[in-house]
Amino acid sequence: MKTEILKTAQKEEFETVERCRILEIANDGGDEFVSIARARIGAGGQTAWHRLHGVAERYLIFSGKGRIELGGNPPTEVVAGDVVRIAPGVSQRITNIGEDDLLFYCICTPPFRQECYEALE
Repeated sequence: MKTEILKTAQKEEFETVERCRILEIANDGGDEFVSIARARIGAGGQTAWHRLHGVAERYLIFSGKGRIELGGNPPTEVVAGDVVRIAPGVSQRITNIGEDDLLFYCICTPPFRQECYEALE
């Protein structure tokens, strides 16, 4: 890992095929072990069903209220401060069930790469 400070203000949020907006916080050669991104879903929005191959993911809910669906588990409400752990290969989607944006950090090990993403819809 490289010792450095990454400035989020120098990065831009982008729309994904997954139906959410992503701001890549740290996903580069400076840390070969983890990637961090902030996801934003508007009121009433929902990500597409998907899974990540070979990548474990954690959602750290920062603000808003959501409903997470993981594999065959029952849908579960999540709020600020909750952590969702998602093992590699588990199907997932999250819905914003609040009136404000749902904001959460996606922390992936190893780092997220587009080729690990599989759309399920």
